[in-house]
Amino acid sequence: MKTPLWQDVPWESVNGVAPTYCARVDKSQWRDLFLQCREANGRLIALWATDARPEQAEFLVHAVLLFADHWLWISYGMDETNPNYPDVSDTFPAAIRRQRAIYDLLGASSGAPDTRPWLRHGAWLAHEFPLRRDFTVSAATPGGHEENYAFVRVKGDGIHEMGVGPVHAGTIEPGHFRLAIVGDEIIRLEERLAYTHKGIEKRFESLGLLEGARLAGRVCADSTVAYTWAYAMAIEGMSSCVVPARAQWLRGLLLERERIANHLGNIGALSNDGGLAFGQTQFSLLKERWIQTHQRFWGHRYLMDAIVPGGVAHNLTHQDRAQMQQECNDLEQAVRVLQDILADHAGLQERFIGIGCLTAARIEALGGVGLAARASGLARDMRTEFPSPPYDTLAPRIATHRQGDVAARVALRFDEIFESLRLMRHILADLPAGPLISAPPTATGKQGLGCVEGWRGEVFVAIERAAPDCLHHVHIHDPSWQNWPLVEQAVIGNLVPDFPLINTSFNLAYSGHDL
Repeated sequence: MKTPLWQDVPWESVNGVAPTYCARVDKSQWRDLFLQCREANGRLIALWATDARPEQAEFLVHAVLLFADHWLWISYGMDETNPNYPDVSDTFPAAIRRQRAIYDLLGASSGAPDTRPWLRHGAWLAHEFPLRRDFTVSAATPGGHEENYAFVRVKGDGIHEMGVGPVHAGTIEPGHFRLAIVGDEIIRLEERLAYTHKGIEKRFESLGLLEGARLAGRVCADSTVAYTWAYAMAIEGMSSCVVPARAQWLRGLLLERERIANHLGNIGALSNDGGLAFGQTQFSLLKERWIQTHQRFWGHRYLMDAIVPGGVAHNLTHQDRAQMQQECNDLEQAVRVLQDILADHAGLQERFIGIGCLTAARIEALGGVGLAARASGLARDMRTEFPSPPYDTLAPRIATHRQGDVAARVALRFDEIFESLRLMRHILADLPAGPLISAPPTATGKQGLGCVEGWRGEVFVAIERAAPDCLHHVHIHDPSWQNWPLVEQAVIGNLVPDFPLINTSFNLAYSGHDL
């Protein structure tokens, strides 16, 4: 039997979340590795590109593939005068938007049929590419002319188009949704995002390794723990830093608190979208009390800067831990009562059951991850697939549901709240003694990876270092990149009034997507 191509490539080991290897590949290897990964039921984790100048007269396109139990970071060099690379969207459909973003940021073309802009909203000119080293702020033209976006038109008798957004009711970020409908039935949805593109990757280039942690934690406020931990993991891998056991367990506590806070808020929002305002009031109250605890013990309602490279910034006393144990007990009791109320509300369940269904096969094909995948029976969770401390000791129980509808995504949030409470009790009871932080990491390696299972799914960070304390490039990847296309599929065949409910049941990020 022929040896798989990935085993023939001269890999170099990278310290990271699991057995991780990197390599430069040629054009045929780039395509073949993607094909072999798909055939082996592997996954595309992230896809991005960088400007390697002035050290090298080329641009690089990078991908991280999850191949069996290995992480493979592959890079392909492109001529700086005509940067292009092979299209892989026929193998992994989730690549198409990332390839479009690569062109918008760096001007490197994949040759894919869909060449529409993804990130450009008139903020810079067509011949300007912000991630090129010679791009300057003065060259940008904020408020520049934006051409009409070429939405795909659906033609036929009785078909109408309905636009939703980009400005929405309430304090949520912008996103445009173009619905094609017959009567009240949705037959197609196309999204346009990136209205909040912030230039995060460009900003990282001017920061030091430790400074970058603060920016990572501010990419998407509802996932600050996941982002900061993934960034710290990458830095710590590059420096062979040993994080104290107490800090590792406190990171787990913070991540589970972040997961619970968001699930509480989302169940409340779904209750409201389903016509039960009582549910939103009650869950909003529980979330508010929960994040007030964050403020009291960590100094920030959304836990910003609680994790730092090398450890954590705050300790917990024995009394603090006792108070949190009681808080966990009180919350579980309140949530179980509310769960029963929601389950007994016939009108609400009618809105949830059978709405926004997605099969496991469809999610598998589109590369879906996180809670959205688990609600359709795919047990994807970095806490069990590649458990870093403390999860290698805690052994989380990963819940899944098979229906793949709004009801399944609601039920899974309840399951995850109760499991997070169990994990927190374990952490609070058995928290190891010792320091909170090691010596500040000093990077010796040139590449680092970090990946953490946030409440939406896996948050991924890849770092390339140019000098001892200088970031050459940081790529941050939110699970919403994989999961936004799932919303487009989930709404088909449903009614227009169900669109907000289905969208909320995924609760994907605009800010995390629009880097």
